Amino acid sequence: STLFVSELWEAQKVTQAIIHPETGEKIFMPFRMSGYVPFGTPIVVGLLLPNQTVVSTIFWQWLNQSHNACVNYSNRNATKPTPTSTFLQVYFGAVTSAVSLAVGLNVLIQKANRLSPATRMIIQRLIPFPAVASANICNVGLMRHNELSEGIDVLDENGNILGSSKIAAKHAIMETAFTRVVLPMPIFVLPPIIMSYLEKLPLLQMNRRLLLPIHSLVCLATFSLSLPLAISLFPQMSQIEVSQLEPEIAMATDCKVVTFNKGL
Repeated sequence: STLFVSELWEAQKVTQAIIHPETGEKIFMPFRMSGYVPFGTPIVVGLLLPNQTVVSTIFWQWLNQSHNACVNYSNRNATKPTPTSTFLQVYFGAVTSAVSLAVGLNVLIQKANRLSPATRMIIQRLIPFPAVASANICNVGLMRHNELSEGIDVLDENGNILGSSKIAAKHAIMETAFTRVVLPMPIFVLPPIIMSYLEKLPLLQMNRRLLLPIHSLVCLATFSLSLPLAISLFPQMSQIEVSQLEPEIAMATDCKVVTFNKGL
């Protein structure tokens, strides 16, 4: 029946959202893509708070990269095992890069005496974006660098594994890294700009306690819009022409296009 078919599709969507396609394991809720917005928004709000101290900058960047590392690991291409040592190296590398860049830029802005206080505040609020974007690239690249040396499985039209391709792995990592740069762009750029105008409204000038909840709503709205936009840039099961792959894989199939799990 139509109802039965619709129920099957709904069950499939739920399964794809919570079960890893290769390990078959249930993904912990905060690290699912469906949990990215509710669990990530409080961190975004913290990163964009005005008048950050060095300690608060370090804390929020650490928390953000901790969450990102777990999301990347939970949604990785798992056709090849990732050692725990690799995960720890990635984690510390991403945290170090994010914290170093954020703190370094904050120090530079503080020393820029030629900037007006208003301009300095806007620039300070925009600092999280380059710090997060660069750390995200580091996070994805380090987390999945073993795929470049071992390759990832490529599948024919029937879902049969044709072999491991390093070229497909390179495409998967580049697409994921690009997504990780696009994702924080509206999240960390639009709220500071929007809030700089809203803070001038008489209502908020008189009721400063409303700033944090309104700031949180703005962050939630931009996060909710940017996540599906970033994920939709490339499908999770990406395709690549066989002619672009290694000769041994091209010779093993008559297919012109193969698929691979890009990861999220």
